[in-house]
Parts: sequence; structure tokens; C-alpha cells
Amino acid sequence: MRQIFLDTETTGLNPESGDRVIEIGCVEMVNRRLSGRNLHFYLN
Repeated sequence: MRQIFLDTETTGLNPESGDRVIEIGCVEMVNRRLSGRNLHFYLN
């Protein structure tokens, strides 16, 4: 089975006060093992 795990980092939890997503990352697992495929982005 193929799974993608996504993680985000934010400056806080309240977008109304200016908090925002600053980083996104994900990894792929196939049959419960890391496949070596991943993505990572910093956002401005």
C-alpha cells in the first residue's frame, strides 16, 4: 500500500492575527517502508 505523510509548520494557529504556513514537507511510504521519495518547501 502506498501512503503519503504530510507535515506543515506554521507561525501560529490564528490566520486572522497574521499567522501563516511557513514550511511543507511530505514523505512517501510503500508497504510501511520509506521509498526515498520526499518533498520539502519553505514558504515566504
